[in-house]
Amino acid sequence: MKSATLKLVAAILGICLAACAHNNSGFKKASPQVQAATNMQLAIEYMKLGQLANARDFIERALSEDPSNPDVQMTAGLVYERLLDPQRAERAYAAGYRLGKGDPNIQNTYAGFLCRTGKAVAGEKLFAEVARSPLYQTPEVALVNAGVCVRGTGDIVDAERYFNRALAIRPNMPEALLQLGNIAFDRGDAAQAREVVLRYLAVNPSTPELLWLGFRAERKLGDATAAAGYARRVQTEFPNSEQAQMMRSGINR
Repeated sequence: MKSATLKLVAAILGICLAACAHNNSGFKKASPQVQAATNMQLAIEYMKLGQLANARDFIERALSEDPSNPDVQMTAGLVYERLLDPQRAERAYAAGYRLGKGDPNIQNTYAGFLCRTGKAVAGEKLFAEVARSPLYQTPEVALVNAGVCVRGTGDIVDAERYFNRALAIRPNMPEALLQLGNIAFDRGDAAQAREVVLRYLAVNPSTPELLWLGFRAERKLGDATAAAGYARRVQTEFPNSEQAQMMRSGINR
């Protein structure tokens, strides 16, 4: 928390510099657009700290200062979504998408919201559009997002297709590998899940989710030694993770 607080203080100091411009007659107030961008960044910092009431206050200031800024609207959508205010979240996301329709980053964010709110068909379509955009520098990210979206509807075949397309662009992409490993395990193919875990660990740093998958795959395959090794790594490397807590509680789903 101390580190996060220091970062927030630094952001506030940056705001003071950005909000004021010196001229011969002294200081003058920044434009509404600059103030909105500043308050949006403060809202983001407060969200990172989990202080949602403060985040709401600052993003609403930004909205009053520059409602035509699509990034401000999308940030407002995120804040309201975190505050469990779906109506305001939807209005803000929709406004941001309308204002920044040509921006694939805005489209990607809006597609995620659509998928999270039960509009998977529209979300998948928009993710696919983002992945095709020559302006979007990481199409593999949009493809993984599309895969996650359709997997949530139970469409495993299309989900695998998206994840494999992402890996064709970036062969060691951790998110795509983890998704494929979980799909393999869920359909009962622990051997393939093990292969994915080993491939992942050969090229990427470990995560509690990946080690948890390795633990379950090895346990299902009957290799108690390998399973115990993954369990130790979860407890040692990620003692505060949800996976470590589940292990301590004896939950081995």
